[in-house]
Parts: sequence; structure tokens; C-alpha cells
Amino acid sequence: MEKGIIDGVKKNIIQVSNSKKSLFFYVNLSKRYLQQYDEVELSGLGMAINTVVTIAEILKDSGFAVEKKIRTLTIDMRDDPGARPLPKAKIEVSLGKSADFDELMAAEEDQKEIEGSDEQN
Repeated sequence: MEKGIIDGVKKNIIQVSNSKKSLFFYVNLSKRYLQQYDEVELSGLGMAINTVVTIAEILKDSGFAVEKKIRTLTIDMRDDPGARPLPKAKIEVSLGKSADFDELMAAEEDQKEIEGSDEQN
């Protein structure tokens, strides 16, 4: 069975909102998903598309991830079950672990330990 798929459902998808959580919450969550599943899919609707692209660029520029696939589409959203559908833009960005991922994560953990011991002194 493919990593990240449990009972036929992808578990490595992060639905990004541009209002609920901070940018670095999603960056750190993406790193954890990459660690666990080797791949992460960032998904965002409407105004959250900017946030998805920014998260992906941060992960790529810092060497943690490589871009695998970008998909854009328009989906119909309804505010109420009887309401007319409204078209919404959607983006899906698939990222994979970079070759340096494990090394970068280890260096990040070492840095956190150093900062933690500095605060205690």
C-alpha cells in the first residue's frame, strides 16, 4: 500500500486556510507530513491560494521539499444546499521530500536543543 493512503483515503493532505492558522504552523505541519509520508499535498480555495503557494515556496527555498505536481481547478461551492453554485478557484500542490530533508531536519532539531539550553542558562 502507498505511504499516506489509509483505507483508500489520502492522509497527507493539508487543507490550508488563510485565516485560521499562521503561515509557519502550515510550514511546520508540512515538514511533519513529509517526515511521516515522504510527500504532502497542500490544498487551498480562493484567497488561501496565495498562502498555499507561499508555504510551498518556503519549503522549496529552504531545501526541505521538491515540487512534484501543481493542479489548478474551479469547483462549485454552495453556501446552502438549495443555493446556486458559485465557482471557486482551487489549487493543489504536491511536494516530496528533498534529498537533504533528513539532514536539514536533524540540523533544525540540533538548533532547537541549543536554543533550549541557552534559555535555561
